[in-house]
Amino acid sequence: MKRLKLSHLLTILILTLASQAGLAGEVTLEHGNITLNARLELADGKTLKDGVILMTHGTLAHNGMEIIQTLQDLLNENGLNTLAINLGLGLDDRHGMYPCETLHTHRHTDAMDEIGAWIGWLKGQGADSIVLLGHSRGGNQSAWFASEHKQPAVKAAVLVAPQTWDEASDKKGYEGDYGKPLGPLLEQARTLVKAGKSDSKLEHTDFIYCADTQVTAGSFAAYYTPDTRFDTPSLLPGIGIPVLVFSGTEDTTVTGLAEKLSQLEQADHVEHIAIEGADHYFRDLYAEDLVDAIVDFLDRL
Repeated sequence: MKRLKLSHLLTILILTLASQAGLAGEVTLEHGNITLNARLELADGKTLKDGVILMTHGTLAHNGMEIIQTLQDLLNENGLNTLAINLGLGLDDRHGMYPCETLHTHRHTDAMDEIGAWIGWLKGQGADSIVLLGHSRGGNQSAWFASEHKQPAVKAAVLVAPQTWDEASDKKGYEGDYGKPLGPLLEQARTLVKAGKSDSKLEHTDFIYCADTQVTAGSFAAYYTPDTRFDTPSLLPGIGIPVLVFSGTEDTTVTGLAEKLSQLEQADHVEHIAIEGADHYFRDLYAEDLVDAIVDFLDRL
């Protein structure tokens, strides 16, 4: 009888491993009126019941960019399952960088809905232990989600050079990039939104990383209306799970992160590691340093 039970359990295990191995690779999810896609990679001998890291990329980027691909590969080599998502940004089955010539209709907060949808998908596949990992803007979006959505399945968050923000720097940065003030454009967009015209197009407008593009009033207002939640350190005290934050000492894209983290009060659940010499993308050996620290952090949960 014992031999039969053991044989039965082994059969179930083999079938589960085979089933989830077949699931690995690109997976899709219907969300609203678009299809979302992500790359699922299972570590050798693991299933989603062993847990998974849900990875979110940065601004207008994708899950095949170097830092995401490298981290996913290294995490898998260390026995960790990963799901690297492509944010839809309003486009159906989007791959690659967002094309600047395409009308921007997306909003920063769309990502939180999509992270929630992928968490639901993972839970439906048997995952009950999920770690959020985000890079740059994706780090802010992951933290924002964790601060406002308490999900028992989400055990921790790892934020790699997450976005910082303050209103003065936002205005200064926009004018420095595009040679014109942000204020009048933002006022125009917000006026249209208040009038119920969020879908109105702003033509030949400079937006995020895209010069001379087209963007809806609602999208422009969503990214540039002042909101302290754009500043990731301000979100951390309200997150009820362990958080690991990485900064690079040579990062010129996200500035002031280490200083803001040092000023946090009553945030014993937040751990900060500064990687000496790393820039915003933690290339080469810096990526290995990140993964070593992530593995150690997760082992201590």
